[in-house]
Amino acid sequence: MSGSYFAIFDTAIGRCGIAWSEAGIAAVRLPEADVAAMRESLKRSVPGAIEAPPTADVAKAIAGIVALLSGERRDLRDIVVDERGVPAFNRRVYAIVRQIPPGKTMTYGEVAEQLGDKSLARAVGQAMGENPTPIVMPCHRVLAAGSKEGGYRAGGFSAPGGAATKLRLLTIEGAEPGEPTLFGDLPLALAPHRR
Repeated sequence: MSGSYFAIFDTAIGRCGIAWSEAGIAAVRLPEADVAAMRESLKRSVPGAIEAPPTADVAKAIAGIVALLSGERRDLRDIVVDERGVPAFNRRVYAIVRQIPPGKTMTYGEVAEQLGDKSLARAVGQAMGENPTPIVMPCHRVLAAGSKEGGYRAGGFSAPGGAATKLRLLTIEGAEPGEPTLFGDLPLALAPHRR
């Protein structure tokens, strides 16, 4: 199989999408307003992609994503990502962020420190916003400064639902940065039951 493809699949948080090429996973989409919007988003992200049944590797990636979003502590670092077209700085950031295990977090500043320059925290945040493969490259595990000193400051999150989605993903994973009470000020409907 050559070219670019995508598929839509069900998860505990709703229907998600995944696009791939011969080089690996090119895009992941969290639930959108409807499936038509998801298809259009995937097609914009991966021009020329057509809907197709997942290959064995993609099916394995989907199974990992489904398990993680169901509350299992799944490590998705073995999923190959198609980084063609991803800026070099972003690739460096993503290499660090992919090492954050489920249930753990880092701040933008901590990622910048690992890059060798704490002043790059804002650029790290921008790279997170440009992440084409959320969940697989777990940008939701990167929080704003102050997150570990008594409460979540989620920072931005470009997926549908914004910061509330980010916090929901962290709750599903059982993240405990400084042991704050997650969702203290959010409607109960946004806080999923942990398994």
